[in-house]
Amino acid sequence: MKLPKPRLALAFGILCISIFPILVKLKLTPGLISAFYRMAIAAMLILPYILITKKFVLPKSKTLLLAIICGILFASDVAVWNIAIQESSATQASLLTNLSPLWVGILSFAFFKTKPATNFWIGTVVSLFGMAMLVGFQFFLELNFDQAFLLAVLSGVLYSIYLLVSKNVLSEVAVLSFMTISLVASSVYLGILCYFLDEPFTGFSNTGWLVLVLQAVICQLCAWLSISYATQHMRATRISLSLLSQAVITSLLAWLFLDEKITLNMAIGGVILLFGIRITFYSKTLSIKKYIK
Repeated sequence: MKLPKPRLALAFGILCISIFPILVKLKLTPGLISAFYRMAIAAMLILPYILITKKFVLPKSKTLLLAIICGILFASDVAVWNIAIQESSATQASLLTNLSPLWVGILSFAFFKTKPATNFWIGTVVSLFGMAMLVGFQFFLELNFDQAFLLAVLSGVLYSIYLLVSKNVLSEVAVLSFMTISLVASSVYLGILCYFLDEPFTGFSNTGWLVLVLQAVICQLCAWLSISYATQHMRATRISLSLLSQAVITSLLAWLFLDEKITLNMAIGGVILLFGIRITFYSKTLSIKKYIK
């Protein structure tokens, strides 16, 4: 991984994962089996490379266990998110999953020595307001508190835990070694789950298989190699909030390829969301106290 700057790696990773909701909306494969093939195909691609180049380093037992747990957490996140988006709307699932910055901040504050900066909390509030404008305030009045709702919230919680745990693991393990362990663990875990739940492993159209390969190569390998690299060098809270920008990119892609409309409110919401993310990258701590007399 030789990208010169973690921020560039993060931006590239976000662009790659922004394609994922567009592919899921096509509903060419069931949600759970889609998650399995996303991990399994990615694992089959990375294993030969890392073994031939001899870049794989087996970490210590404790770190290895944490890397395996990361794989299970991430696989669970993708699986429940896929099911949520197919059982409700992409908007509801994306919004609730993207509450992960809030969970990351709360978990960091409660369990880790590194506490979220003031700018993170300010940026989170601004970004979530922008997200609300992006999806439309009327949307909140129509939320269905059903199984899909709970799965989408669970997806955000699982992802926030994954991000915090992987941050610690990546301080001791190289990105390629971490990704290999995580992908193999994800594939085995989801494969067993799909088998016992009698999910179909075959019978998809050629387009369906193509979508599965694209998810593995672009949304998994390219995206998460880049994001994992960025995670090594940046705060987990900043990474989680930056990932909200995928909602803006996904909206643009949906407009280009799925003919979904972009309203003025969506455009303003997108700008506010991005501004909130920018606040977290501001070097000086912001405070409103000095403006209050």
